Amino acid sequence: PMSDKLPISFKESAERMLSFAETTVYWYGSYYCVHCERSGGRCAFSSQRDRQFCMRGPHGSRIKVIAATSSVAAFVLLLLTVATVLYLSLKTRYNAEIHMKVEMFLKTYGTSKPTRYTFSEVKKMARRFKEKLGQGGFGSVYKGELPNGVPVAVKMLENSTGEGESFINEVATIGLIHHANIVRLLGFCSEGMRRALIYEFMPNESLEKYIFSDDSNIFQNLLVPEKLLDIALGIARGMEYLHQGCNQRILHFDIKPHNILLDYNFNPKISDFGLAKLCARDQSIVTLTAARGTMGYIAPELYSRNFGGVSYKSDVYSFGMLVLEMVSGRRNSDPRIGSQDDVYLPEWIYEKVINGEELALTLETTQEEKDKVRQLAVVALWCIQWNPRNRPSMTKVVNMLTGRLQSLQMPPKPFVSYENEPMP
Repeated sequence: PMSDKLPISFKESAERMLSFAETTVYWYGSYYCVHCERSGGRCAFSSQRDRQFCMRGPHGSRIKVIAATSSVAAFVLLLLTVATVLYLSLKTRYNAEIHMKVEMFLKTYGTSKPTRYTFSEVKKMARRFKEKLGQGGFGSVYKGELPNGVPVAVKMLENSTGEGESFINEVATIGLIHHANIVRLLGFCSEGMRRALIYEFMPNESLEKYIFSDDSNIFQNLLVPEKLLDIALGIARGMEYLHQGCNQRILHFDIKPHNILLDYNFNPKISDFGLAKLCARDQSIVTLTAARGTMGYIAPELYSRNFGGVSYKSDVYSFGMLVLEMVSGRRNSDPRIGSQDDVYLPEWIYEKVINGEELALTLETTQEEKDKVRQLAVVALWCIQWNPRNRPSMTKVVNMLTGRLQSLQMPPKPFVSYENEPMP
């Protein structure tokens, strides 16, 4: 009985080993099966045909992957479509609100000068915007010409947040005023979302081009002490008119060399009223939701109310910084930024004046001219006092520049030392 069972057991074991070997060779050694499964099928073996074959069907792994990928792609595409439609809808609604706001303003503004032009007229006036004069904070400026041949500068307002406010500010503030030291607005265009402002052409560009020039001849022949005084006085008179001479007080909030344009005789004119704000003549403090202006020219109270309230004295501070740049030929920098090796411009000038040292632009001049530049610097140092109450009004600045320079007293330090400087 034992011998009868042994052959059977041995036979079964041999068959099982052979079957395992065949299966192992097939599943792990067959390139055909690997290719079959990668293509989405299922590999099988036929004992009748003694070979493997590929079973294809609708439930293959590849079909599942493709279906899943297609579903995700369709979902993402749907989200993008919904987001795009929502964005375009909100943008259209926003543009419509701005357009309505501007048109309501223009209806209230009336039909008096400056002249309103169509966009096609502006395009013809600017010769299809071929000659670009520069880039401002609210748009590009092109050279143009009125039908009567008068040269003009055409500012095309860019599509940006607050565009309607910028346009209204410009038209409302300088549209009806005329002063020798304020650039004149000759016309405007508001057609849909395309808006333009047409100014008198200023051939000598901005003051910034000259006071920061690397050409020493400019300082020797153009920005001589007498001319520096004339330019500072012209700017001061223009600002005095904005603060005291209009029916409503106009606060500019962006007085800087780039916004002071020069005419044929290098007389200064204040430009770019995109950040301006109208207020009552007797309104001493102005409420702002955020600081406005250019870094380096912004008064301390615009950073922090700890220094005082925002008023027309904030423009006085900007004027003082501008004049310090004029007399030094250097750009001012905010004391909170830059490397520790940088010298804060007001501090540098204050030390020069206190010690009787010459400023950069007073070299190779007479003693009388040096004294004029020194006194001009003293006026500027009064204007940048950190406490607004210690700054003079622009009327007083004009008086100091026209006849009382010799009696000026040295102001206290107009800056706070780094150790004691309060942070906003």
